[in-house]
Amino acid sequence: MRKLGEVAICMGDGHGPGRSEQEDPLGAEWERHRPAVFGVAYRLLGSVADAEDVTQDVWLRATGADLRDIGDLQAWLVTVAARRSYDILKSARFRRETYVGPWLPEPLLTGPDASQPVLVDESISSAMLLIMEELSPPERVAFVLHDVFGLEFARIAEVLDVSGPGARQLASRARRRVAKAKQSTPQASEAERERVLTVFRAAYEAGDLAGLVRLLHPDAVYVTDGGGKVSAARKLIHGGERIAEVMVRVGRQWHLDRIDVVEVGGELALVFHREGRVYSVDTVQIADGLITAYRRVINPDKLVRV
Repeated sequence: MRKLGEVAICMGDGHGPGRSEQEDPLGAEWERHRPAVFGVAYRLLGSVADAEDVTQDVWLRATGADLRDIGDLQAWLVTVAARRSYDILKSARFRRETYVGPWLPEPLLTGPDASQPVLVDESISSAMLLIMEELSPPERVAFVLHDVFGLEFARIAEVLDVSGPGARQLASRARRRVAKAKQSTPQASEAERERVLTVFRAAYEAGDLAGLVRLLHPDAVYVTDGGGKVSAARKLIHGGERIAEVMVRVGRQWHLDRIDVVEVGGELALVFHREGRVYSVDTVQIADGLITAYRRVINPDKLVRV
């Protein structure tokens, strides 16, 4: 996995209000490093809203700190973001347990027209975020900070309040678990994803039950995240034919405006529009040209930033 610690993309409104670069030297540096701050928080929390809050917290911390002796500013900022995210992540376990129905990560637009671009690699895909959801909070932090952002174990140990060897062991254990999970969820190429999603969209719009069945693996699983805010299946639906039947029935009820194929979490996905707003963001897992997992986010709280 490529390291992201040295990559920077300009994004967002990094400066504090009314400050110029001459008045605030941190401003220009913040513009360079803000994607990494947001990126580590999103990977750890799976929530755009929480990641934005963490990013704001880090900005406030940075503006009030003496950074003159900081040799690696990005590493310092990412460490602060990780520590804050770790606190939220531990409390989020309870929120996950009380969440109504299945929980899915909040969709993050990552295409060229996205309002919130972010450092992109496979670690922000919905499939990877769900794999990392199975890790303990310390394992997740150690894995993201070391394997994704390339931070040394001494810094990671400070975040987790463990020894250096302890941080190394956490990252190693997480890496093994992630690798094992990825072996059972192979990644389709972008070309294959685009082909499958284009055909799927046409079949969905036409209400073509047989066409949908042909694109769904016989053992496919369908996951819907409504968060108790809208009507949604609160249990997983299994089987290609059953999933296709549900999709055709729901499609008739929704009266959609249009369906777009866009990039979400670094991979192509479907965005459903209804009554002038985004109504659903759907990501898929594909193997051998068939959809093996279909994940649909319709919780409106998770769609306001799409």
